[in-house]
Amino acid sequence: MKKTKSIITAVIAIAASLSVIILGIAAGSVFVPPAHVVRIIGNTLFGISAEGVPEQYVSIIREIRFPRVILGFLTGAALSVCGATVQSVLKNPLASPFTLGVSSGASLGAGIVIAAELTFLGSFTLPAAGLVFGIGTMFLMVAFASKIDRTLQGSTIVLTGMVLSLFINGIVSVMANAKNEKYKQIMKWQTGSFSGRKWDYTAMLAVVFIVCFIFMLTKARDMDILTFGDEQAKGVGLNVKSAKVSLLIAAAVLSGTAVSFAGVIGFVDLVSPHIARRIFGAKHKMLLPMSAVIGGIFMVLCDLAARTVITPNELPVGAVTSLIGAPFFAWVFFKRKAER
Repeated sequence: MKKTKSIITAVIAIAASLSVIILGIAAGSVFVPPAHVVRIIGNTLFGISAEGVPEQYVSIIREIRFPRVILGFLTGAALSVCGATVQSVLKNPLASPFTLGVSSGASLGAGIVIAAELTFLGSFTLPAAGLVFGIGTMFLMVAFASKIDRTLQGSTIVLTGMVLSLFINGIVSVMANAKNEKYKQIMKWQTGSFSGRKWDYTAMLAVVFIVCFIFMLTKARDMDILTFGDEQAKGVGLNVKSAKVSLLIAAAVLSGTAVSFAGVIGFVDLVSPHIARRIFGAKHKMLLPMSAVIGGIFMVLCDLAARTVITPNELPVGAVTSLIGAPFFAWVFFKRKAER
Protein backbone atom coordinates (compact mmCIF):
# COMPACT_ATOMS: atom_id res chain seq x y z
CA MET A 1 0.00 0.00 0.00
CA LYS A 2 2.80 2.41 0.95
CA LYS A 3 4.68 1.58 -2.25
CA THR A 4 1.59 2.24 -4.38
CA LYS A 5 0.99 5.56 -2.62
CA SER A 6 4.60 6.58 -3.22
CA ILE A 7 4.35 5.73 -6.92
CA ILE A 8 1.11 7.70 -7.30
CA THR A 9 2.65 10.66 -5.47
CA ALA A 10 5.73 10.56 -7.70
CA VAL A 11 3.61 10.42 -10.87
CA ILE A 12 1.46 13.38 -9.73
CA ALA A 13 4.57 15.37 -8.76
CA ILE A 14 6.24 14.76 -12.13
CA ALA A 15 3.04 15.62 -14.03
CA ALA A 16 2.56 18.84 -12.03
CA SER A 17 6.19 19.85 -12.55
CA LEU A 18 6.08 19.26 -16.31
CA SER A 19 2.78 21.14 -16.63
CA VAL A 20 4.10 24.19 -14.76
CA ILE A 21 7.38 24.15 -16.71
CA ILE A 22 5.49 24.10 -20.02
CA LEU A 23 3.23 26.91 -18.78
CA GLY A 24 6.25 28.95 -17.69
CA ILE A 25 7.88 28.50 -21.11
CA ALA A 26 4.68 29.19 -23.09
CA ALA A 27 3.55 32.34 -21.28
CA GLY A 28 5.17 35.73 -21.65
CA SER A 29 5.04 38.89 -23.73
CA VAL A 30 4.69 36.55 -26.72
CA PHE A 31 2.45 33.55 -25.98
CA VAL A 32 3.60 30.29 -27.55
CA PRO A 33 1.00 27.50 -27.86
CA PRO A 34 1.87 24.61 -25.48
CA ALA A 35 1.86 22.14 -28.41
CA HIS A 36 4.64 24.16 -30.05
CA VAL A 37 6.51 24.31 -26.73
CA VAL A 38 6.46 20.51 -26.42
CA ARG A 39 7.68 20.07 -30.01
CA ILE A 40 10.51 22.59 -29.58
CA ILE A 41 11.62 20.95 -26.32
CA GLY A 42 11.50 17.55 -28.02
CA ASN A 43 13.60 18.91 -30.87
CA THR A 44 16.11 20.52 -28.48
CA LEU A 45 16.55 17.47 -26.23
CA PHE A 46 15.92 14.50 -28.52
CA GLY A 47 16.20 15.81 -32.07
CA ILE A 48 12.49 15.26 -32.79
CA SER A 49 11.27 17.20 -35.83
CA ALA A 50 9.76 20.63 -35.10
CA GLU A 51 8.64 21.23 -38.67
CA GLY A 52 5.80 23.71 -38.93
CA VAL A 53 6.74 25.63 -35.78
CA PRO A 54 7.46 29.33 -36.54
CA GLU A 55 11.19 30.10 -36.33
CA GLN A 56 10.58 33.04 -33.97
CA TYR A 57 9.01 30.65 -31.44
CA VAL A 58 12.01 28.32 -31.69
CA SER A 59 14.43 31.17 -30.98
CA ILE A 60 12.41 32.59 -28.07
CA ILE A 61 12.03 29.25 -26.33
CA ARG A 62 15.41 27.67 -27.01
CA GLU A 63 17.56 30.71 -26.28
CA ILE A 64 15.57 32.60 -23.64
CA ARG A 65 12.68 30.88 -21.89
CA PHE A 66 13.72 27.23 -21.71
CA PRO A 67 17.03 27.80 -19.83
CA ARG A 68 15.41 30.50 -17.70
CA VAL A 69 12.49 28.32 -16.57
CA ILE A 70 14.70 25.28 -15.88
CA LEU A 71 17.11 27.44 -13.86
CA GLY A 72 14.14 28.85 -11.94
CA PHE A 73 12.80 25.38 -11.20
CA LEU A 74 16.22 24.13 -10.05
CA THR A 75 16.75 27.23 -7.89
CA GLY A 76 13.38 26.78 -6.18
CA ALA A 77 14.04 23.07 -5.69
CA ALA A 78 17.53 23.68 -4.30
CA LEU A 79 16.47 26.38 -1.84
CA SER A 80 13.48 24.32 -0.67
CA VAL A 81 15.54 21.19 -0.03
CA CYS A 82 18.04 23.31 1.89
CA GLY A 83 15.19 24.88 3.87
CA ALA A 84 13.82 21.47 4.88
CA THR A 85 17.33 20.35 5.88
CA VAL A 86 18.17 23.43 7.95
CA GLN A 87 14.78 23.38 9.71
CA SER A 88 15.42 19.78 10.76
CA VAL A 89 19.00 20.37 11.88
CA LEU A 90 18.12 23.48 13.88
CA LYS A 91 14.71 22.16 15.03
CA ASN A 92 13.23 25.53 14.08
CA PRO A 93 10.35 25.86 11.58
CA LEU A 94 11.36 29.46 10.87
CA ALA A 95 14.95 28.60 9.98
CA SER A 96 16.27 28.68 6.41
CA PRO A 97 19.63 28.71 4.58
CA PHE A 98 19.61 32.50 4.93
CA THR A 99 19.79 31.91 8.69
CA LEU A 100 23.29 30.57 8.04
CA GLY A 101 24.37 33.88 6.50
CA VAL A 102 24.78 32.34 3.04
CA SER A 103 22.72 34.93 1.17
CA SER A 104 24.27 37.93 2.90
CA GLY A 105 27.76 36.52 2.29
CA ALA A 106 26.91 35.97 -1.38
CA SER A 107 25.61 39.56 -1.55
CA LEU A 108 28.93 40.82 -0.22
CA GLY A 109 30.87 38.83 -2.81
CA ALA A 110 28.62 40.00 -5.62
CA GLY A 111 28.78 43.59 -4.38
CA ILE A 112 32.59 43.55 -4.42
CA VAL A 113 32.65 42.17 -7.99
CA ILE A 114 30.12 44.75 -9.24
CA ALA A 115 31.69 47.69 -7.42
CA ALA A 116 35.28 46.82 -8.45
CA GLU A 117 34.21 45.71 -11.97
CA LEU A 118 36.14 42.44 -11.66
CA THR A 119 36.06 40.08 -14.68
CA PHE A 120 38.83 37.53 -14.06
CA LEU A 121 36.46 34.58 -14.75
CA GLY A 122 34.37 36.27 -17.41
CA SER A 123 30.63 35.81 -16.94
CA PHE A 124 31.29 33.41 -14.04
CA THR A 125 33.14 36.00 -11.93
CA LEU A 126 30.04 37.24 -10.11
CA PRO A 127 28.50 33.80 -9.33
CA ALA A 128 31.90 32.42 -8.31
CA ALA A 129 32.45 35.30 -5.88
CA GLY A 130 28.92 34.91 -4.54
CA LEU A 131 29.43 31.18 -3.96
CA VAL A 132 32.83 31.56 -2.26
CA PHE A 133 31.69 34.39 0.02
CA GLY A 134 28.39 32.64 0.80
CA ILE A 135 30.03 29.38 1.86
CA GLY A 136 32.83 31.27 3.64
CA THR A 137 30.27 33.20 5.69
CA MET A 138 28.59 29.96 6.74
CA PHE A 139 31.93 28.48 7.90
CA LEU A 140 32.67 31.69 9.81
CA MET A 141 29.25 31.51 11.45
CA VAL A 142 29.67 27.84 12.46
CA ALA A 143 33.19 28.51 13.79
CA PHE A 144 31.96 31.44 15.86
CA ALA A 145 28.88 29.56 17.09
CA SER A 146 31.00 26.55 18.15
CA LYS A 147 33.16 28.85 20.28
CA ILE A 148 30.05 30.05 22.09
CA ASP A 149 28.33 26.66 22.28
CA ARG A 150 30.34 23.50 21.63
CA THR A 151 27.16 21.45 21.17
CA LEU A 152 25.97 23.77 18.38
CA GLN A 153 22.42 24.17 19.66
CA GLY A 154 19.95 25.37 17.04
CA SER A 155 19.17 28.62 18.86
CA THR A 156 22.89 29.52 19.00
CA ILE A 157 23.30 28.95 15.25
CA VAL A 158 20.16 30.95 14.40
CA LEU A 159 21.14 33.95 16.54
CA THR A 160 24.76 33.91 15.33
CA GLY A 161 23.64 33.68 11.72
CA MET A 162 21.16 36.53 12.12
CA VAL A 163 23.72 38.84 13.75
CA LEU A 164 26.35 38.05 11.10
CA SER A 165 23.81 38.53 8.28
CA LEU A 166 22.74 41.94 9.59
CA PHE A 167 26.36 43.03 9.92
CA ILE A 168 27.26 41.94 6.38
CA ASN A 169 24.08 43.50 4.94
CA GLY A 170 25.19 46.77 6.53
CA ILE A 171 28.57 46.49 4.76
CA VAL A 172 26.82 45.84 1.42
CA SER A 173 24.56 48.88 1.90
CA VAL A 174 27.56 51.11 2.65
CA MET A 175 29.36 49.72 -0.41
CA ALA A 176 26.35 50.27 -2.68
CA ASN A 177 25.94 53.87 -1.54
CA ALA A 178 29.66 54.57 -1.81
CA LYS A 179 29.62 53.35 -5.42
CA ASN A 180 26.57 55.36 -6.40
CA GLU A 181 26.79 54.50 -10.10
CA LYS A 182 26.67 50.78 -9.24
CA TYR A 183 23.89 51.11 -6.64
CA LYS A 184 21.08 50.00 -8.95
CA GLN A 185 23.01 46.96 -10.21
CA ILE A 186 23.91 45.80 -6.69
CA MET A 187 20.35 46.29 -5.44
CA LYS A 188 18.95 44.43 -8.48
CA TRP A 189 21.18 41.44 -7.74
CA GLN A 190 19.99 41.45 -4.13
CA THR A 191 16.35 41.07 -5.21
CA GLY A 192 16.97 38.15 -7.57
CA SER A 193 16.36 37.60 -11.26
CA PHE A 194 16.60 34.86 -13.88
CA SER A 195 16.70 37.33 -16.76
CA GLY A 196 19.41 36.62 -19.34
CA ARG A 197 20.57 33.39 -17.69
CA LYS A 198 21.83 30.78 -20.17
CA TRP A 199 22.40 27.02 -20.24
CA ASP A 200 25.89 27.19 -18.68
CA TYR A 201 24.46 28.44 -15.37
CA THR A 202 21.61 25.92 -15.52
CA ALA A 203 23.96 22.98 -16.17
CA MET A 204 26.28 23.90 -13.28
CA LEU A 205 23.41 24.27 -10.80
CA ALA A 206 21.95 20.95 -12.00
CA VAL A 207 25.21 19.12 -11.24
CA VAL A 208 25.56 20.66 -7.77
CA PHE A 209 21.88 20.01 -7.02
CA ILE A 210 22.10 16.32 -7.95
CA VAL A 211 25.23 15.74 -5.82
CA CYS A 212 23.95 17.60 -2.74
CA PHE A 213 20.42 16.19 -3.02
CA ILE A 214 21.69 12.60 -3.13
CA PHE A 215 23.89 13.29 -0.11
CA MET A 216 20.95 14.75 1.82
CA LEU A 217 18.76 11.77 0.93
CA THR A 218 21.40 9.42 2.36
CA LYS A 219 21.17 11.46 5.58
CA ALA A 220 17.35 11.37 5.70
CA ARG A 221 17.32 9.00 8.69
CA ASP A 222 19.79 11.23 10.57
CA MET A 223 17.50 14.22 10.00
CA ASP A 224 14.50 12.23 11.23
CA ILE A 225 16.43 11.49 14.43
CA LEU A 226 17.65 15.07 14.87
CA THR A 227 14.09 16.40 14.88
CA PHE A 228 13.54 14.62 18.24
CA GLY A 229 16.35 16.56 19.92
CA ASP A 230 20.07 16.21 20.54
CA GLU A 231 19.81 14.05 23.65
CA GLN A 232 17.54 11.49 21.96
CA ALA A 233 19.83 11.49 18.91
CA LYS A 234 22.88 10.80 21.08
CA GLY A 235 20.90 8.06 22.81
CA VAL A 236 20.57 6.10 19.55
CA GLY A 237 24.27 6.50 18.76
CA LEU A 238 24.20 9.43 16.32
CA ASN A 239 27.21 11.73 16.26
CA VAL A 240 25.12 14.88 16.54
CA LYS A 241 27.81 17.50 15.90
CA SER A 242 29.21 15.68 12.87
CA ALA A 243 25.73 15.16 11.40
CA LYS A 244 24.80 18.81 11.91
CA VAL A 245 28.01 20.19 10.42
CA SER A 246 27.91 17.91 7.34
CA LEU A 247 24.28 18.76 6.62
CA LEU A 248 24.83 22.49 7.15
CA ILE A 249 27.80 22.39 4.77
CA ALA A 250 25.74 20.58 2.11
CA ALA A 251 22.91 23.13 2.55
CA ALA A 252 25.38 26.01 2.33
CA VAL A 253 27.01 24.68 -0.85
CA LEU A 254 23.67 24.06 -2.58
CA SER A 255 21.94 27.27 -1.48
CA GLY A 256 25.12 29.27 -2.11
CA THR A 257 25.31 27.94 -5.66
CA ALA A 258 21.64 28.73 -6.31
CA VAL A 259 21.93 32.24 -4.87
CA SER A 260 25.16 32.95 -6.76
CA PHE A 261 23.44 32.29 -10.11
CA ALA A 262 20.04 33.85 -9.43
CA GLY A 263 20.69 36.52 -6.79
CA VAL A 264 19.08 36.68 -3.36
CA ILE A 265 15.58 35.15 -3.36
CA GLY A 266 13.88 34.84 0.00
CA PHE A 267 11.06 32.84 1.57
CA VAL A 268 10.81 29.98 -0.98
CA ASP A 269 13.02 27.93 1.35
CA LEU A 270 10.58 28.64 4.18
CA VAL A 271 7.24 28.27 2.40
CA SER A 272 7.80 25.10 0.35
CA PRO A 273 9.06 22.76 3.12
CA HIS A 274 6.08 23.71 5.31
CA ILE A 275 3.61 22.94 2.52
CA ALA A 276 5.37 19.63 1.79
CA ARG A 277 5.41 18.73 5.48
CA ARG A 278 1.66 19.44 5.77
CA ILE A 279 0.80 17.26 2.77
CA PHE A 280 3.37 14.45 2.87
CA GLY A 281 4.44 14.27 6.52
CA ALA A 282 7.75 14.84 8.27
CA LYS A 283 9.76 11.80 7.14
CA HIS A 284 12.66 13.22 5.16
CA LYS A 285 12.80 10.41 2.62
CA MET A 286 9.52 11.83 1.27
CA LEU A 287 9.83 15.41 2.53
CA LEU A 288 13.04 16.26 0.65
CA PRO A 289 11.89 15.28 -2.88
CA MET A 290 8.43 16.76 -2.37
CA SER A 291 9.95 20.01 -1.05
CA ALA A 292 12.06 20.11 -4.21
CA VAL A 293 9.00 19.66 -6.44
CA ILE A 294 6.86 22.23 -4.60
CA GLY A 295 9.76 24.70 -4.43
CA GLY A 296 10.46 24.33 -8.14
CA ILE A 297 6.80 24.85 -9.05
CA PHE A 298 6.51 27.82 -6.68
CA MET A 299 9.59 29.50 -8.16
CA VAL A 300 8.51 29.01 -11.78
CA LEU A 301 5.09 30.53 -11.02
CA CYS A 302 6.66 33.47 -9.14
CA ASP A 303 9.05 34.11 -12.03
CA LEU A 304 6.14 33.91 -14.47
CA ALA A 305 4.30 36.55 -12.43
CA ALA A 306 7.45 38.68 -12.23
CA ARG A 307 7.79 38.91 -16.02
CA THR A 308 4.12 39.18 -16.99
CA VAL A 309 2.37 41.35 -14.37
CA ILE A 310 3.77 44.68 -15.63
CA THR A 311 4.80 43.71 -19.19
CA PRO A 312 7.01 44.88 -20.89
CA ASN A 313 8.82 45.69 -17.62
CA GLU A 314 9.89 42.97 -15.22
CA LEU A 315 9.63 42.72 -11.44
CA PRO A 316 12.45 41.21 -9.36
CA VAL A 317 11.43 37.62 -8.62
CA GLY A 318 12.61 38.11 -5.02
CA ALA A 319 9.97 40.82 -4.59
CA VAL A 320 7.24 38.40 -5.72
CA THR A 321 8.39 35.62 -3.37
CA SER A 322 8.57 38.14 -0.51
CA LEU A 323 5.01 39.35 -1.11
CA ILE A 324 3.84 35.75 -0.74
CA GLY A 325 6.37 34.54 1.80
CA ALA A 326 6.25 37.37 4.35
CA PRO A 327 2.56 36.80 5.28
CA PHE A 328 3.25 33.05 5.36
CA PHE A 329 6.20 33.63 7.71
CA ALA A 330 3.98 35.71 10.00
CA TRP A 331 1.28 33.01 9.95
CA VAL A 332 3.79 30.28 10.91
CA PHE A 333 5.28 32.45 13.67
CA PHE A 334 1.99 33.44 15.30
CA LYS A 335 0.51 29.96 14.89
CA ARG A 336 3.52 28.48 16.65
CA LYS A 337 3.26 31.09 19.40
CA ALA A 338 -0.46 30.31 19.88
CA GLU A 339 0.27 26.58 20.11
CA ARG A 340 2.84 27.23 22.83
